[in-house]
Amino acid sequence: MMWPSKYSEAVAAILLLWSPSLFTVKAEIQLTGLTVQLNDIHYYVPPHPVGHIAGNRSKTSLIDAGLLPITVLSAPNDGIDKQHWIDTFANFSRLDDVFQDGFLDGMNARIKTHESRTLKYLNLLPGNHNITILPSRSSQNWRFCNRALTDCAAVQPAVITNTSAAIPDGPYFFSPHGSIFQAFRLYSDTQGAFSETVVSQDGQNFSVLPANLPGQSLAVAVPSRLYYKPTADKPLAGVRLGVKDIYDLRGMKTSNGNRAWYSFYKAANESATAVQNLIDAGAIVVGKLKTSQFANGETATADWVDYHSPFNPRGDGYQDGSSSSTGPASAEASYPWLDITLGSDTGGSIRSPSQVQGIYGNRPSHGLVSMKGAVPLAPQFDTAGIFAREPRLWATAAKALYQANVTLQNNYPSSVLTVGLPNNASIELNSVLSQFLRNLTSFLSANVTSYDVEASWKADHPAEQPLAVLLNQTYELVSAKEQANRVRDKFYSDYAGLNDGRLPHVNPSPLQRWRYGDNATTTIEKAIDVKTRFMNWFNEMVLPRNSATCSKHLLIYARSPKPVYRDTYLPGPSRPMPFSTTRLSVYSGAPDMVVPIGEVSYHSVVTNHKEVMPVTVDIMAAKGCDGMIFSLVNDLHAAKLIPSVKTGRSLVNGGDILL
Repeated sequence: MMWPSKYSEAVAAILLLWSPSLFTVKAEIQLTGLTVQLNDIHYYVPPHPVGHIAGNRSKTSLIDAGLLPITVLSAPNDGIDKQHWIDTFANFSRLDDVFQDGFLDGMNARIKTHESRTLKYLNLLPGNHNITILPSRSSQNWRFCNRALTDCAAVQPAVITNTSAAIPDGPYFFSPHGSIFQAFRLYSDTQGAFSETVVSQDGQNFSVLPANLPGQSLAVAVPSRLYYKPTADKPLAGVRLGVKDIYDLRGMKTSNGNRAWYSFYKAANESATAVQNLIDAGAIVVGKLKTSQFANGETATADWVDYHSPFNPRGDGYQDGSSSSTGPASAEASYPWLDITLGSDTGGSIRSPSQVQGIYGNRPSHGLVSMKGAVPLAPQFDTAGIFAREPRLWATAAKALYQANVTLQNNYPSSVLTVGLPNNASIELNSVLSQFLRNLTSFLSANVTSYDVEASWKADHPAEQPLAVLLNQTYELVSAKEQANRVRDKFYSDYAGLNDGRLPHVNPSPLQRWRYGDNATTTIEKAIDVKTRFMNWFNEMVLPRNSATCSKHLLIYARSPKPVYRDTYLPGPSRPMPFSTTRLSVYSGAPDMVVPIGEVSYHSVVTNHKEVMPVTVDIMAAKGCDGMIFSLVNDLHAAKLIPSVKTGRSLVNGGDILL
């Protein structure tokens, strides 16, 4: 179709007038990377290269069209034979989920650098050839070789230059302009655990990942594991980390599970202390994970309004994941490509999701790490902890998180106290718990005593009220008043100031808790006084310190697993429970760690089939004895007395998640 001549003349006139010299403002286009597919696997390619091949090639920071998959491989100085080549790439495939055979389809190059005196192989160009770069201080030559590394011929000189100290082994993408880019594999957050996924050029400053995948879920980008080697300074080098969305992450907004909060406040200028400790140890943050609103307890379907509750992968896939760290727990229990996640525990928000999703999780001794940069619920109770599937990594991450406040040591108590282990539960559950207790006491050569906290308190304080009456709603009252004072009031004021006096939407659960605090006549000071009296008694009489074993006793309790379906409508938000065993660590400040030990079956009303749910125990010790518990769990795992945790439907056998 031809434009009428009068329109053509008008357009021509406009184009003649549209001269760059007439404008003082220039449009800025910033490349944020791109996505590619290699053998049907999706990858994200960041916009900034990690190295260049110099010479007549441009050192552009932009991604060029026609990217090629390449592989970098270290080799001995005296060369490499074909079998070593084959064995090394097989090992790459075993260790790394980002690497695949597609990165071997083209030409390979051997690079010898005079700085490190190591050989590097790069898969560069299509065809069944290799290229060898042998740079020296005086000259460099490219040599083309066949795959058997024979029949080489010299070609034009070339030098590889790096924007970082070195280009590690692993998969990369290579551009026609000579730039070398890292490869990030993209995974889909099918469980709805992430609130936002991130990417970082330097590991310190973060931005939203500009990529997506089919499947109605956020994409998550993970770098090759081959790029990183743990060191004494970086024990978590390359460990993929997800962060609960109450912690600030530099360059990213924090939602606290509330859409208005996310929209209203700016991105963080620095990362929370707990997050930064893990980053400094080498962890790679891949995204922020959903939290129930302001870290208050919420039940799926009934209470989650602003965001959809993450899915618990265990059993029929439709069990409540528990909160408020259900996002970190769901991701850890679901995704083998994610290593650890950071959560928080005020009244049970790490332990409860760990229990129902069958993973390792710890509430540390109170005060082990600063909660700066995290939304407070109650500073007197707030703690930061780690979810993990593997005990050794769990302990390594804890050491990085808590630093000098954790000392790993393997002298263990010979006295075990059990609190409320079920006697009337199913035979299957009793069998799992009894077997664990036998294994534990045999391993420790320990004696077991059934312990009643209430009776012990009454014996030591005959004139005092029972604990259930004395403590009653202490946790609920303190957390309600503290969060209203520290979070709600400023949020309401800030929001109203810019929205003509309006209030933001808040979910039913935090609203209920805040109202309780507003109406309560007991002061925070009086409630804390009661809490302090219990803490002093518990830490002196129940779990006292011991010079040889850190803690005089271990205290073990368990939660009886039962189905809690996420599609059940409740009459209203549930209030925090009054004093119970789970509150022992909250009030005393002592560590409480969840350890998966097995699973039991149940009949699912969703699948009309027998499914399984996790069985866990909680191990407590004297305040400050976190390192001893981490060491004990490591040793129990090494002795095969507790299972390796798998992702998916079953913590023991794995299996695809039911959707």
